[in-house]
Amino acid sequence: MSSHHFVKEQQEPAVFILNTEGISFETVSPLLEWVPTVLVWQECVETVLSWGIKVDVILATQEFQKANYNLLEEQYPVRFLTVSDEGFLEEGLQYLLASQHNGVHLVGFDHAEITALTEKANLLDLTVLDGEWKYYPVKEGKFKKWFTSYEIRILAKENQPLELSNSNGQLLFPIQYLTQIEVPEGISEFSSPDIFWIGEKVIF
Repeated sequence: MSSHHFVKEQQEPAVFILNTEGISFETVSPLLEWVPTVLVWQECVETVLSWGIKVDVILATQEFQKANYNLLEEQYPVRFLTVSDEGFLEEGLQYLLASQHNGVHLVGFDHAEITALTEKANLLDLTVLDGEWKYYPVKEGKFKKWFTSYEIRILAKENQPLELSNSNGQLLFPIQYLTQIEVPEGISEFSSPDIFWIGEKVIF
């Protein structure tokens, strides 16, 4: 028996699928390797099940649950979590916090809204998948990473200052909501007084 059978669900980042537009199974598949808890918003259920993914929790309105009660049998032991149309993201994150998850991959979250996640990023380890881009927060103000030579994105509050150092030199600039930067191969070091997000293209 492989070791992943012994991993507690809460030890692995959950996968919370909010939207499947622009998302393929190939994007989500690497996140499922260690059998995480999978939450799905009702509008994505049909697509996610067609991918053959085992779903643990369907976030759904009462109307959806009544119309799709058969899913409880067909996808046993899936369960419904009753939510509102507008509040499903917040309620899903609260569910993960209450069930003592440490992290979550938000699949199909619009990066244009990413600064709204600041409060939750202090409570959970978050990554965001939006199309072919993956975003992760830098909470401590300083961060360094080895990049191959390619383009990255920086997201933060408008005009938040950011310092970038790498083999190209040192650069200090205000972030204009979403800033795209070419980084050389090697270590890049970032510094900013507040939380910011780095986006990288998902490569298979």
